[in-house]
Amino acid sequence: MVKDRYFTGIDVGTSYIKAVIIDEKNKITGSFTNRSGADLQKSITTAFKGAVDAADVSQHAIKHITATGFGRRNVSFADSVKTEISCHAKGVYQYFPRKITIIDIGGQDTKIIKIDSQGKILSFKMNRKCAAGTGAFLEEISYKLNIPMSEMNALAAKSSKDAALSSFCTVFASTEILTRIKEGEKIEDMVKSAFESVARRVIEMDTLGGTIVMTGGVVAYNNAILKILAKSIGKEILTPPAPQLSGAFGAALFAREIEK
Repeated sequence: MVKDRYFTGIDVGTSYIKAVIIDEKNKITGSFTNRSGADLQKSITTAFKGAVDAADVSQHAIKHITATGFGRRNVSFADSVKTEISCHAKGVYQYFPRKITIIDIGGQDTKIIKIDSQGKILSFKMNRKCAAGTGAFLEEISYKLNIPMSEMNALAAKSSKDAALSSFCTVFASTEILTRIKEGEKIEDMVKSAFESVARRVIEMDTLGGTIVMTGGVVAYNNAILKILAKSIGKEILTPPAPQLSGAFGAALFAREIEK
C-alpha cells in the first residue's frame, strides 16, 4: 500500500514565518504563521511544527521541504531553497493560471511581479530602500495613533475622506500624523490616509496592467487597502484564498515538483 506523501513550503519573511503543508493534489492540509522575532531558528521550528500539527500528519510523511524568503538559508532542515519572487509567482499562478500582475505587500518590502499566461516571470520590482508602503509603515502609524493594527481596517472603512499622507517616508509620515492629531483630525480619517499612501506607493512603483492579484499579510488583514487601490486604478483586484501564505504555498508546490 502506498502511503500518503506531503510537501512543505516555509517562507521566512522579515516579520513573519509562514509554513504550509500540501498533499499530492496540491491541497493545503495545514499551515502556521509565526512572528520571525530575534531567535529565527526557534521561530522557524515553531512554524514548521505548527503546520505539521495543523495538517495532522507525521513528519516522516513529509517528503520534501523547500524554503523561501529573506531567511531561507536559515532553514537548516530544508531540502531545497527558492527565491521569494519565484515562489510567489508559483503560488499565485496555481489559483490564477493566466497572465497576471502580482502585488505583494509584506512587512518590510513591496513586490510587483508580472508573469505570462504560462506562469513564466516576465519582470519584477521590489521596494527595499525603506519601509514606505509596507506593513512596518502601518505598524508605525498604529503606534502613533495608539490603536491596535487589528482595528485599522474597520476604522478606515468608516472614513469618507480621500487624502493620502503627503510623504511615503515613515519618519515624515509619523511627523505628519502627530500634526494631524494636534489638529483634532478623526482617527478613521488618519488611518485611511495611511492606507491611501500605501496604495499610492504601489501605483508609483510600476504600471498595473491585465489581471491584478494582491497577496501578503497587509492585504490579508486590511482589505480596505485593496478597495482603495482598485478604485484608484479603475480595475478589479483579486486575492488568492490565503494571501499571506502565497510564498509558502509556492515553495510547497516546488517541493512537490522536485519529488515527482
